[in-house]
This record gives sequence, structure tokens and C-alpha cells, in this order.
Amino acid sequence: MSDKLTRKKRKARIGRPPKHGGYSLMVQRGELPENRKHIKKYLTEVRDGLISDLGPAEDNLTAAQIVLIDRVISKHGVVRCIEEFCKDDGVMQGKRLAPSLRESYLAYNNSIRLDLQALGINTRKTEEVGLAEYIAENYPDKKDKKDD
Repeated sequence: MSDKLTRKKRKARIGRPPKHGGYSLMVQRGELPENRKHIKKYLTEVRDGLISDLGPAEDNLTAAQIVLIDRVISKHGVVRCIEEFCKDDGVMQGKRLAPSLRESYLAYNNSIRLDLQALGINTRKTEEVGLAEYIAENYPDKKDKKDD
């Protein structure tokens, strides 16, 4: 038997699908669904944090970095709206994962991760310490034996 004959056709859903409001998000214009207004403050703080991570001020960033930061914030706004919707309505709908999680959540998160990698956010700034400084700092009671 062929696979085409054994598969059942999926029934069309009746009525409007539930809305999480993520796709209507317009960060630049400040539009959010009515019950998601707190996300705007959160996204503003995240944007400010990304700018301070890359340069002390927005003037120190290139145009490409600013565009990437704005895209990250827009995508992150969609993700946060999906998460809030799932928090309110649950992750599962019947025996299946909620449509917003099933269809786009992982894609948005992966896209955000790639954008952050392109910005260089995944690397930590570490201070290089020489061996002599490390020994002097961590083993103050050990003196150089040559002095005796």
C-alpha cells in the first residue's frame, strides 16, 4: 500500500485561530497587543543592554550593527509574545503542541541566536593576566626561593 492512501487528511479548523500577538508587533511604532504592554519596557532594556555590550553608546556602532540589533529586538518581541500567550493558554492544545510553538518558535530563537553570533555577543571579554601576576595574586605567601 502506498503512503498516500494510508494517510488521513487533516480537517480544516473552524473559526479563527488563537492569537498571541507576536506577528502584529511593531517595535519601531511602539504597537503591542493590549495585554502585552509590559513587553515594550523589557525590549527597550534588552536593546539598551545590547548597545552597551557592543559599544558604550549607539553612536559608536556601525549601521550594520544597529540594523542587526533592531532585527534581534523585533524577533525577540515575537518570541516573548508567543511565550506570554503559552503561559496564559498552555503549551499543549489537545495532544499537540500549540501552533505558535510548533510552527515558528524554534525558528525565531535560532534566528536570534545567529544574529547575536554575527554581532559577536557570544564571546566574553576576559582580562589577560600574566603568569607572574597570577602567582603573586593567588599565592602571596610563596616567595621566590632565589632571594634566600
